[in-house]
Amino acid sequence: MSRFIDCSHTIEHGMVTYKGLPAPLICDFLSREASRALYGPGTEFQIGKIEMVANTGTYIDSPFHRYPDGKDLSGLPLESLADLEAIVVRAPFERGRAIGVSAFEGLNLTGKALLVHTGWSEKWRTDAYFEGHPFLTAAAADYLRKSGVKIVGIDTYNIDDTTDGARPAHTLLLGAEIPIVEHMTGLNGVPDNGARFFAVPPKVKAFGTFSVRAFCCAGG
Repeated sequence: MSRFIDCSHTIEHGMVTYKGLPAPLICDFLSREASRALYGPGTEFQIGKIEMVANTGTYIDSPFHRYPDGKDLSGLPLESLADLEAIVVRAPFERGRAIGVSAFEGLNLTGKALLVHTGWSEKWRTDAYFEGHPFLTAAAADYLRKSGVKIVGIDTYNIDDTTDGARPAHTLLLGAEIPIVEHMTGLNGVPDNGARFFAVPPKVKAFGTFSVRAFCCAGG
């Protein structure tokens, strides 16, 4: 039987995903108690309200995030987001921050989802998560851009080195219409080959990023 591996962080009230960006506000728009006056005896509902920036939890970047004329969330083809064969590359953060071309050489990535497992998600919800994360080098991003990969995911704070204002990985991958999923988790449970990957955001016009429930489906 197939098994599902959740690769997303849970979004919670007050949770900080990216340093300097506000945490989500999650509350009732209509509480169960207040709703009782609107319905018949014994009937109640809750309607929630969430206020958050798009870069919250595990999220996907579309080309519009980087380029004003790039595809936004509503323009991403489902073929680039769902039921993709996943290839997991293990690049433990203890080996160093910069993940270069050698990590991906020899892999057949055409039409596949590349998921980079560094183990950095172990630091989620700690101060250490925001500092010194692993990232893809510009050369690695350029290699992946030419590889035919459909989507790239990583379990770190950013696919780029945040001290580099040019953001080469975002620039090269999104420029080639390759979506990026950041802040992943659970990749230790995904096999190196053979799983199917899904990361579908809401279909929002003129939006470049949004939270996703990223997951993999692997054979039993």
